[in-house]
Amino acid sequence: MCGVTGFWQPHGGARDTLLAQAQAMSARLSHRGPDDSGVWCDEAAGIALAQRRLSILDLSPAGHQPMHSTDGRHVIVFNGEIYNHLELRERLRTEHAAPAWRGHSDTETLLACFVAWGVERTLQASAGMFAFALWDRQQRALILARDRMGEKPLYYGWQGDTLLFGSELKALKAHAAFQADIDRGALALLLRHDCIPAPHAIYRGVFKLRPGHLLRMPLDAPREAQPVPYWRYNEAVIAGLDAPLIATDSAATDALEAQLGASVGAQMLSDVPLGAFLSGGIDSSTIVALMQARSDRPIKTFTIGFSENGYDEAAHAKAVARHLGTEHTELYVHPADALAVIPRLPAIFCEPFGDSSQIPTFLISQLTRRAVTVALSGDGGDELFGGYNRYLVARTTWEKAQRLPPLARRAAAGALRAVAPAAWDQWFERLKPLLPKRWRLATPGDKAQKLADVLTLSSGQAFFLNLASQWQDPASIVLGAQEPPTLLTDPGAWPHAGSLAPWMMAMDAQTYLPDDILVKVDRAAMANSLETRVPMLDHRVVELAWRVPLQQKIRDGQGKWLLRQVLYRHVPRELVERPKMGFGIPLDSWLRGPLRDWAEALLDEGRLHQEGYFQPAAIRQKWKEHLSGRRNWQHQLWTVLMFQAWLEENRRASA
Repeated sequence: MCGVTGFWQPHGGARDTLLAQAQAMSARLSHRGPDDSGVWCDEAAGIALAQRRLSILDLSPAGHQPMHSTDGRHVIVFNGEIYNHLELRERLRTEHAAPAWRGHSDTETLLACFVAWGVERTLQASAGMFAFALWDRQQRALILARDRMGEKPLYYGWQGDTLLFGSELKALKAHAAFQADIDRGALALLLRHDCIPAPHAIYRGVFKLRPGHLLRMPLDAPREAQPVPYWRYNEAVIAGLDAPLIATDSAATDALEAQLGASVGAQMLSDVPLGAFLSGGIDSSTIVALMQARSDRPIKTFTIGFSENGYDEAAHAKAVARHLGTEHTELYVHPADALAVIPRLPAIFCEPFGDSSQIPTFLISQLTRRAVTVALSGDGGDELFGGYNRYLVARTTWEKAQRLPPLARRAAAGALRAVAPAAWDQWFERLKPLLPKRWRLATPGDKAQKLADVLTLSSGQAFFLNLASQWQDPASIVLGAQEPPTLLTDPGAWPHAGSLAPWMMAMDAQTYLPDDILVKVDRAAMANSLETRVPMLDHRVVELAWRVPLQQKIRDGQGKWLLRQVLYRHVPRELVERPKMGFGIPLDSWLRGPLRDWAEALLDEGRLHQEGYFQPAAIRQKWKEHLSGRRNWQHQLWTVLMFQAWLEENRRASA
């Protein structure tokens, strides 16, 4: 895992100036690569590449970057891992005269494949997570590329006559040409989604390369180049639905266990200590079980716990770890520990980011890095195998609600809103022993409010957009904003997935997963110089998942049915069967308690007026309602607070 950055001035530049500027950009990414650094430039072409290295494979100088191909044509800075690179080396040996290898790094493998097959064919043959910048000295072209699922980040954009690119915005901001002009449309997207979806970024003229895309910019017309896909998620959806896995439940479980196990095995390749996050839920427990089955030594596992009811999974993780025989480490976090992270968030997330689970993700990464350099994660299981509650709601509540007259749906929504979230929570807690397992919900009050919001909607797509939105009309809150289009608002880009539930799963995998979850994990882990790997996002697992029929994903009111069958072969179901909890903190009560003064200062009405980004009245109204306990606006308020804190941090840094 590494940090990459660089810039391109097609008019050329002085060598010393190019190298000094690239080194300044690279220095901002030292947390992503504390083990080594390197810069390279071509003054005639005006190109400079820089990399910070976290050494994982080939710890020798043979893994140093920027790295040159053996024929001298290509120079690359690479961030990520190619898990099948040894297979690619074998293919090169059989198809071509393989080069005399200098080391055993996957970056060297990629360069050799580029020489033999070209860039696009190499990407299609590769399995891994990556973002890279490649300079083609023969064609005088710069190529940027990002992995299929968006595990690794890559920003780019023209600032004047200079193209800047890098793993994080803080590297781009270190260049003298950078203009820090906030894009108010992107700010509106932040309020809607808790994050800023690709290709948008918080600054004007800066973009995120979409997952599964590459951007080739030739010297003669670099500004005219547009990103193109080398792999399309929607095509994987269609191919899977057109060739469904016709198998018994047992055979389907065999197929999934074999493919997921192969992915886990490939991602356990490392020259440094390796472990895994373990929450005790279905996804992380499955990954750890498959890891332990492939290891002759106890796998190192890590979890954090909270003392607050409804947020602590440490006891469940410990039980799973004990059963599997892992070397388990747990840390119970006190509110003061979590609160201490908040001032660091604007620097960790160099773009404002509003998912509050960023805090426990940072803490688990910090704990894990004390013992290992690489950690495997269970992310992706919900999107691929139907784990989110909203997929169940789509198949039950939503479909049934559409049969009711609009007047009845509006009345039901009003009844749900009439009860405060805290009262719903209390009632569900008292009734829990009498409720079937699928109704033993975490945070039922919040879910009741969300259900009220969607009951009156007219289409499944509107239903999903509502669930994916924190502020329903963010352009009315952000002054001077026009909300840009995204995948969620572009019917032409929607997958043809049949019914509503699989359509939602496909949309989540292309929006919420790369723009929120993977951003959160990457920034929180890399702030601790920890590499994370996500076996479920191996594209071969993704493609198999879309061949699995829906009834083997969602069955008897329960999601991730087939994934559970894999897990039950390794862990007794009673250790993992419980309501889905998520990875959160008691933010609602913290905002009314220990965070109240901090939040009040950032949401001060006079301050909001002076800064000129938000309509103060709407924000103050939600703040008052939240403090009173009548509504829980924690998510909406947290996103605003994260922007305010980010804005304050950036002003302080530039002063």
